[in-house]
Amino acid sequence: MSEIRVRFAPSPTGYLHIGGARTALFNWLFARKHKGTFILRIEDTDRSRSTEEYIEAIIDGMKWLGLDWDEGPYRQTDRMEIYQRYVQRLLDEGKAYYCYCTPEELEERRQKAMKEGKGVIKYDRRCLDLKNPPSDRKPVVRFKMPDAGVTIIDDLIKGKVSYPNDQLDDLIIMRSDGTPTYNFVVVVDDVEMGITHVIRGDDHLNNTPKQIQIYRALDFELPKFAHIPMILGSDKTRLSKRHGATSVQAYREMGYLPEAMVNYLVRLGWSYGDQEIFSREELIEKFSLEGVAKTAAVFNPEKLLWLNSQYIMQTPTEKLVDLVIPFLKKEGLISDENMPERAWLTKAVESYKQRAKTLQEFATSMRYYFTEDVEFDEKARNKFLTEKYLPYLKDIKEGIENMEEFSEEALEKLFQDVVEKHQTKLRHVAQPVRVALTGGTASPGIFEVIEIIGKDKTLRRLQRAIEIAGG
Repeated sequence: MSEIRVRFAPSPTGYLHIGGARTALFNWLFARKHKGTFILRIEDTDRSRSTEEYIEAIIDGMKWLGLDWDEGPYRQTDRMEIYQRYVQRLLDEGKAYYCYCTPEELEERRQKAMKEGKGVIKYDRRCLDLKNPPSDRKPVVRFKMPDAGVTIIDDLIKGKVSYPNDQLDDLIIMRSDGTPTYNFVVVVDDVEMGITHVIRGDDHLNNTPKQIQIYRALDFELPKFAHIPMILGSDKTRLSKRHGATSVQAYREMGYLPEAMVNYLVRLGWSYGDQEIFSREELIEKFSLEGVAKTAAVFNPEKLLWLNSQYIMQTPTEKLVDLVIPFLKKEGLISDENMPERAWLTKAVESYKQRAKTLQEFATSMRYYFTEDVEFDEKARNKFLTEKYLPYLKDIKEGIENMEEFSEEALEKLFQDVVEKHQTKLRHVAQPVRVALTGGTASPGIFEVIEIIGKDKTLRRLQRAIEIAGG
C-alpha cells in the first residue's frame, strides 16, 4: 500500500465544532495507525464568513486536543493561481463553460419550473453554446455534468451509494468575482496534496458524486471515501447550540481535560468491544474504519462529564495543580502576586480530586479555602447554626484553641471527645462545624478541611458561627 495521506479541512466560519473535532480525530488516528501523513487545510474561500479569529481558534483547539499535523496549515486563499489554472483547463477541454445568467433570471426560471411541477430543477444550459455573450456582465464558470448513467460511491463506511447523473446540476466552479467554489477546490486540493482517503462527515455525501465527476473530468484517480455519520443531540436532531455547548473551546473553558475530550469524541460513533477508556497509544493501535458505526451517534453531556471525572482522578496531583491554577485566577481567588504555597495548594487540590468533575468545579468548590469569610447556604445555616448545636461548636473551638499539635489525628481525637461528652453521633458535631467553615453541608472529610483552612481562620469562622447560633 502506498503512503496514506489524509486531511482535516475546516471552514473558518466558527469555532472548532465537536463534529469537526471528531472528524479531525478520526483522520489523525487513521494517519497515525498507518504511519501516514495528516494534513491541516483551512478552507477559507468563503471570504464573507471566514475570519482570522476563527482560523486561530481552530488551530488552538487542534493543539489543545493534541492533534498535531504533519503538513500545513495550508490556506485556500493562498492557492488561487492553482485553481484558476485548473478552471482554464476544463474550459479549454470543453468540460466547463461560461454562464452569463443573473441570479434574478435563474430564480425566475426556478420558480417557473416549480410551478410546472418539474421534479429535478437544474440549470437549463442556455449559455452552453452561447455565440454572442453580453459584454456588460461578468460570467461565472459552470462545470458540465454528464446527463446519463449513474455515479457510484464505494464508501468505506456506508457501502455502495448510487446517484443518477441526470439529477446532477451543472454546478458553478468559479464565481463572477474570480473566486472558486467549495466542490471544485476541494477536488483540486485533494489531488495536489496526494490525499488517499477522504474521511469526513456524511453531510458531505451529497457533494461526493459532483466531486467524483470533477475528478474524472481532470483524469485523476479517485481517493477512497469514508463518510462518518452525524452527531445528534438527545432529541435525535443535529447537534446544535440548543443542546448545550458545541465548540471544543467551550468545554476547555468549562474545565474539561483534552484527554477526556479525545476519549469521548472517539467513542461517539466508534467502538472496540466494550472498552470505554483508552490511552492515546491504545486508540492509535486499535482504531479502524471498520469500527465506525453506520448510524448517527448521540451526544451525551453526562457521559462526557463522568469520563472527565475519571481522567481527573487519574491525573497526578502535581499536574492537576497547574491545570487548576488558571481557574482559581479566573475566579479571583489567587493571582501571581498572592500565590499560595505550593505544598498547601497541592493538599487543597488533592482534597477535591475524588469529588470535582471539572477544573472549574475545583475553583468553585474550593472557594472557602481562599476567602476570609464564607457565604452560607441559607438552608444549611438555618438548620445547623442554631442553639441546638451551639455547645458542640463552642467545645470544638475551645479544643482547637488549646491544641498543642494541630493535625488531622489530633482533630479526630477532639471530635471523638466532644461526641462522647454529649452522648451524640459524630455527624451531629461534624455537620455544624462543616457549615461554619465551608458555608455548606458537602465537603471533603472535616479533619482534612480544618487542617487545610488552618488554625487561625478556623477559629475565626467558628467564632462567627457561635455568634450566629447564639442569636
